[in-house]
Amino acid sequence: MEEMIILVDENDNDIGNISKTEAHAKGLLHRAISVFIFNDKGELLLQKRAKIKYHSAGLWTNTCCSHPSPGESTLNAAIRRLDQEMKIVTPLNYKCSFQYKSVYNNGLIENEIDHVFYGVSNQVPVPDPNEVSDWKYIKPEQLIKEVNLNPELFTTWLKICID
Repeated sequence: MEEMIILVDENDNDIGNISKTEAHAKGLLHRAISVFIFNDKGELLLQKRAKIKYHSAGLWTNTCCSHPSPGESTLNAAIRRLDQEMKIVTPLNYKCSFQYKSVYNNGLIENEIDHVFYGVSNQVPVPDPNEVSDWKYIKPEQLIKEVNLNPELFTTWLKICID
């Protein structure tokens, strides 16, 4: 059964559920989460999206990102997906939310209100190969330099978050 996600209005009010594929094909506004995990050195854990991802495949991005399931809070979705994608369990704190829309070469459209969470962990990630092809820690100032030099190597939402 295909994953269902939460459609929202401009104020992030739940207005229904839809399949993830249909939401991205039609560019419908939906709820998302992004997680940023730092180690005790202040380095950010990045993941490289798996080559099989439906968009932004092979690009570097934040520690994990996904969508809450219908009836699931954004915090619970962030905790769940961090464990599923990276096998990291740690307390998370809400940082902010933002809305963005991005059209991809394959015709899919991200139109999201993204809820951003952060946490600190020194656990060694054990990434799900269906989600993540590589990972690394990076100092935030180095990430900013790399994004400015090679923006095409990074996801749209990561570039928005670091701004």
